[in-house]
Amino acid sequence: MNIFKFWGDILKSERYFRQLIIPEIGEKGQEKLSRSKVLIVGIGGLGSPVAFYLTAAGVGTIGLLDKDKIELSNLQRQILHSTTKIGMAKVFSAEQVLKELNPEILINTYNEKIDETNVYDLIKKYDVVVAAVDNLNTRYLLNSACIKTGIPLVEGGVFNWDGTVHTIIKGQGPCYNCLYPQVKTNNPVPGVIGPIVGIVGSWQAMEVIKILLGVGELLTDRMLLIDGLGSKVTELKVTINDNCPVCSQ
Repeated sequence: MNIFKFWGDILKSERYFRQLIIPEIGEKGQEKLSRSKVLIVGIGGLGSPVAFYLTAAGVGTIGLLDKDKIELSNLQRQILHSTTKIGMAKVFSAEQVLKELNPEILINTYNEKIDETNVYDLIKKYDVVVAAVDNLNTRYLLNSACIKTGIPLVEGGVFNWDGTVHTIIKGQGPCYNCLYPQVKTNNPVPGVIGPIVGIVGSWQAMEVIKILLGVGELLTDRMLLIDGLGSKVTELKVTINDNCPVCSQ
């Protein structure tokens, strides 16, 4: 018996014990997670809880993509970063925290902007992409690229007290462009209360885990509307736009 593998399996069982006893996961499911690769675009308010919970869950490879550096105004909601790291690239700050949380995980960092020149090379390495961004142009870009490649995209958005969650898988429901036909925008900065990004990001992480495991009901033909001020969660039925220039036949 390989003694190192033996003790490694013991430690892994202890780390993921509360997941291993879930019927839909077990050892086979945990192995699926360990072989999975997820790219998170945006390591701010939404990306922080997504990255934290996927790392804690044992997703084997996590890509972190963000070109921004930490600013003081980020710290009201971006839980992977801290005051001592102001001025540091967000991807490297997040990498430090996540490696401390779970050193078994492979973290890939991309301290760059995603655009038409690199989007396909970046996303094709991953099983699922998470849109945790704060601008429409990147949302449209990721939506189009994921539809063309067939890679699932988990989308989340926040505004003031409100949040939305929607999963986009080609052929299983509407894409982002179906719901929000593309328009030119100057991307005004929205207000946001910190806890709403935690709620939306956590729900995005849940969708990712279900996709990777092949369990549960996904938000492909539904959108969750989360009203933090009114303490309400509404399920909105959504359908494919047959004239959508991105995903229609």
